[in-house]
Amino acid sequence: SVGGAARIAAEHPGVHAMHDPTEGGLATGLHEVAFASGTGLRLHADRVPVLTEGKRLCEEYGLDPLGAIASGALLVMVEPTQADGLSEAYARAWIPCTHSGDLVPPDAGIYMLRAGERQRLPRYDADEITKVL
Repeated sequence: SVGGAARIAAEHPGVHAMHDPTEGGLATGLHEVAFASGTGLRLHADRVPVLTEGKRLCEEYGLDPLGAIASGALLVMVEPTQADGLSEAYARAWIPCTHSGDLVPPDAGIYMLRAGERQRLPRYDADEITKVL
């Protein structure tokens, strides 16, 4: 559940929005955020934490972890000047937190940086796990 993380974010200054991505994974959730906010989006893909077991399963079945179910994740849009404070609040509550992306001007598009290379951020109409179910 993301209830605890959402409560902390709701009480933190500079938080503008939250999104609980599930089906379609992190990538689709980020597309939804960019669409709803009317912005572009840059994801630092190398910063995205992926559980070892999830990574292993995705490798075994040829799935993209960015498109696999993301239950338990919470995307929080926070002013850059308030991001460190929010990270500290999460750390005090033992909630893992990673700054993995930024909202950018709409004309920049929706993309990710992976190993320093700019790539299109895919959007998944169906969750990646449906390929093996």
